[in-house]
This record gives sequence, structure tokens and C-alpha cells, in this order.
Amino acid sequence: MLPGIGGRGMNPAKVKQMMKQMGINVNEIDDVQQVIIRTPDKDIVFNDANVSVMTAQGVDTYQIVGTPEEIAREIEIPEDDVRLVAEQTGVPAEKARQALKDANGDLAEAILALSS
Repeated sequence: MLPGIGGRGMNPAKVKQMMKQMGINVNEIDDVQQVIIRTPDKDIVFNDANVSVMTAQGVDTYQIVGTPEEIAREIEIPEDDVRLVAEQTGVPAEKARQALKDANGDLAEAILALSS
């Protein structure tokens, strides 16, 4: 059995001492306003984040604690793609843009959808 571990949990002072002995350093980042994790199809936003940085063996590990909000990302459709789809299908630009959005930017899929 390890000292400080029992039914009540670990003693915070012992944990800090053990981490220091193992060369692990943990620091809080003060005054974090927002953390954003961007993926190709969404953003995960933490507006109330608490961020800690743990350094162990020269590697920094970030821990984010807070309430995430997932926001779908709008796909950006280049104007050249809109023109091409509109020309190929004979539809107005807005209809071509919507077809491209529905096809996740795939030109061939958008043209086929509008041609059928």
C-alpha cells in the first residue's frame, strides 16, 4: 500500500511531493478567455476553460476543463467552383452554391445532382 492512499484519497501535499520527485511539473494558465479545437467539419469551443500544462520528461501535456460547445463549420465554396457548376448545369449561381454545399464541395457530385 502506498502512503497517503486510503479510503479518503491521496493527500494533496504527498501527490505534489511525489510529482516533484518524478520530475513532473503542473502549472495553470491564468486568464484563459477561450479555447478552440478546430476539426475539418466542426469547432469545439470552451468559453469557460481552465487550462493546465503538465511537463514530464520534456513533453508538455495540456488539460482543458470546461463546458464544450460544438459548432458545425461552414464549408467554404470557391467562386470558381460555383461558376463552373452553374455553367455546366445552366442553373443560377445560388442554386449551384447550395448544391456544392450539399455535396461537401464535390464538383462532380454537385453537377450530377443538378443534372438529374
